[in-house]
Amino acid sequence: MAQKNSESKKDQKRLYFLALSALGVVYGDIGTSPLYALRQCFHGDHAVSPTTENVLGVLSLIFWSLIILISIKYLIVILRADNQGEGGILALMEVVLPKKGHRRAIILIMGLFGAALLYGDGTITPAISVLGAIDGLKIATPFFDPYIIPIALVILFFLFLIQHRGTGKVGILFGPVMVVWFLVIGLTGIVAIFQNPAVLEALNPFHAFRFFLARGFESFFILGAIFLVVTGGEALYADIGHFGRAPIRLAWFTLVLPCLLLNYFGQGALILNNQSYTINPFYHLTPNWALYPMVVLATLATIIASQAIISGAFSLTFQALQLGYLPRLKVLHTSEEERGQIYMPQVNWILFIATAAVVIGFQSSNNLAAAYGVAVSTTMVITTILGFVAMRTIWKWNTYIAILVAGFFLIIDLSFFSANMLKILQGGWYPLLAGAVVYLLMSTWLKGREVISIKFQQFVQPLQAYLDHLDMRKVKKVPGIAIYLSESPLSTPLAFIHNINHNKIVHRRVIFISVGFKNVPFIRSEDRLKFQRLSPGFYRVLLFYGFMNRTDIRAALKIVENNYLKIPLEDTTFFVGRETLIPRASLGMSKWRDRLFIFMKRNSEDVIQYFNIPPERVFEIGTQFKF
Repeated sequence: MAQKNSESKKDQKRLYFLALSALGVVYGDIGTSPLYALRQCFHGDHAVSPTTENVLGVLSLIFWSLIILISIKYLIVILRADNQGEGGILALMEVVLPKKGHRRAIILIMGLFGAALLYGDGTITPAISVLGAIDGLKIATPFFDPYIIPIALVILFFLFLIQHRGTGKVGILFGPVMVVWFLVIGLTGIVAIFQNPAVLEALNPFHAFRFFLARGFESFFILGAIFLVVTGGEALYADIGHFGRAPIRLAWFTLVLPCLLLNYFGQGALILNNQSYTINPFYHLTPNWALYPMVVLATLATIIASQAIISGAFSLTFQALQLGYLPRLKVLHTSEEERGQIYMPQVNWILFIATAAVVIGFQSSNNLAAAYGVAVSTTMVITTILGFVAMRTIWKWNTYIAILVAGFFLIIDLSFFSANMLKILQGGWYPLLAGAVVYLLMSTWLKGREVISIKFQQFVQPLQAYLDHLDMRKVKKVPGIAIYLSESPLSTPLAFIHNINHNKIVHRRVIFISVGFKNVPFIRSEDRLKFQRLSPGFYRVLLFYGFMNRTDIRAALKIVENNYLKIPLEDTTFFVGRETLIPRASLGMSKWRDRLFIFMKRNSEDVIQYFNIPPERVFEIGTQFKF
């Protein structure tokens, strides 16, 4: 009994610790929305006048958006649709993706496009968050007005500069900082609510309906601004693999949601008391003596929010390239303990350049708010549709219940989507353009690989048949071990064929290694390897990785050595093929997409580095393919 109580206390402590950690990673985006979200409703091109009816209507829409979209849709329903503990739109897509048929093509297009849109969001979030935080300096003194953009760029530069160190060393500080942030914004909201408690009438959904009836089509413009309060919803789902469902839900319902609502309602109460505060109600909630500390705290919170988005972009890219939707890129694992902590230099600096361009181009958080939301609202629609597929195929829900639940969410998602589409000319084109570019790269790479794989079959021979017909009298056996990498476990590596044909040699022991990726996040090391003896002196090793596993040939060989075959590294040579594509005709795409695919292939990360092969033991054999 005592042991059970002890274990229960340990589990409880772990739950609280993970909930604290989730605050620092999961809720940075949605937690910093009070800096700019409510302001957009009453200050801007399509703002409504801050009358009592409008303030109560807007607050009611904010309250029910957070309850329905975040609390119910994501926290209760969508978080159930994980891929062995991993979340995010690519993980969801892989769960519901059929093996073949038209439905596979449709789901694949939706999933890839939804993932691509998140890159547009990944450049806007750091920009709008940091700009929104340092906007408080304008209220303190006009002296800082000319320096807002340079200050934002400097902060963003240093944020991207330290990414190579990983988040492990500073991550432990993220949670406590966000706890302070939420408590402070909640406290400032409570003070304002006490001064005008009538604002709590907005809890009644009648005010939201009356707002729509009174404003008509104009209310759709406001709906686009209100959507800013839920833009962190996808982050909740994407980060489930780091913390699990229970900690994320605990943090939301006990701290994040109450404090966000208190702050939004506090801003509303402040506007009702003084309409001149609509220009920046968040900072006007703060007493004058606490303004500079609040700017510092807000800047820290937005840096944390930006960090979460950047880390999410790394994880999303890693998933995409492991699943074959992007070419190999350089991946540095920044922690041996935390499997999800990675750094991707190319992605990092492309994100920085795009984010800096966004800051310079849009100039202010007000202007950026028009661009923000288009990508996320589109992704939310796609997530709901894929969620419906999960309800039917995975959870085996009754058709009518699945339609009822998904249809309810889809109506709300499409309302926000339609509202955000009205912002395309004001800046909403940017995330769509960024998403379209990434989708083009993904779809081109996927299509190109399929075409090349089919064409390669004309050059390769079945491995077992080739070995059976190999005349060992015509080749010379040399000491040592040769390891050949092969894309297909059934095909003969071209490097092996060239070595036989041109050098007339074969090593005493030959190991063919084939690496495959499955649509699950992680595969345990003991389940990752299959060892087969093909014929005397010839062996085949099949390696299977999940889309979040680290690919490591060197580590895999240690498993082989411990269980099957001694592989002294000093007597081992890795033969790696390097293929050069020279297309004579189209690869099945337009000419410019053919060139784009070849460019991506030529500039993909070297297989030696990507698979952690000892470079001093590598022998490369080049081959030209003319199609």
